[in-house]
Amino acid sequence: MMRALAVLGLWASVAHALVPRRASLARRMTMMADGGIKVGVAGATGAVGVEIVQCLEKSKLAVDDLRLFGSARSAGKEQDCGRFGSVTLEEFDLERARSCDVIFLAVGGDFSVEYANKICADGGPVVIDNSSAFRMDKDVPLVVPEINGKLCKKAKLLANPNCTTAIALMALAPLHKAFGIKRVIMSTYQAASGAGAAGMAELTDGVNEMAAGASTAPNEVFAHPLPFNVIPHIDKFQENGYTKEEMKVTWETRKILEVSQDLSSARIGS
Repeated sequence: MMRALAVLGLWASVAHALVPRRASLARRMTMMADGGIKVGVAGATGAVGVEIVQCLEKSKLAVDDLRLFGSARSAGKEQDCGRFGSVTLEEFDLERARSCDVIFLAVGGDFSVEYANKICADGGPVVIDNSSAFRMDKDVPLVVPEINGKLCKKAKLLANPNCTTAIALMALAPLHKAFGIKRVIMSTYQAASGAGAAGMAELTDGVNEMAAGASTAPNEVFAHPLPFNVIPHIDKFQENGYTKEEMKVTWETRKILEVSQDLSSARIGS
């Protein structure tokens, strides 16, 4: 659910960004002729990419063309996309991605670092990145549309915050505006889906093995066996004793609320 809400936040960012975003007269004329926008999803076969496509299916925004990008292994396969019909998966290609009006990057941080700026450069499309690669970049807006959506109007590359940050700030931002927040104590219990399709598969397989009588389950994705367990460990530990996943909430909250004072947050993931 948290991942789904984060994806909905991504799509809301598009709505804020599109109106002023046409980089050239030629692009505007093309869109007017087509009658809608061209949307691309990189990483379309992953857990987040699939969720983005489902949100696009349910949205009312006029999407004239949907392009799905994946790995060479996925290229050529057909994916049922509801109202968009059957869409053929394409191997990611920079020029093909630049032909879109908006492109979601549902990929890892290394991919985003390599390609995000290349995609949106020189009149390219709006790029909305779901990884953590640009979240703390001072030149890239970190957007929760209902809080700071106005920042979308001045940028071609937008970062989507951690799902916990996005959800929590919907409640915290108005409180901070009215009273000021000095300290936040936050606990979240996160689903295996936060680790993507591989994490969900490991949980499913582990539950099946333990249901069949095994005393424990193998683990490769998670630090410890996840079935019937709570693991207070997500990502790498930092020098202050918190994990990077925990610190993301603090760092991102400060940036979105534009505060410099300490806002401490604690989080437990499973």
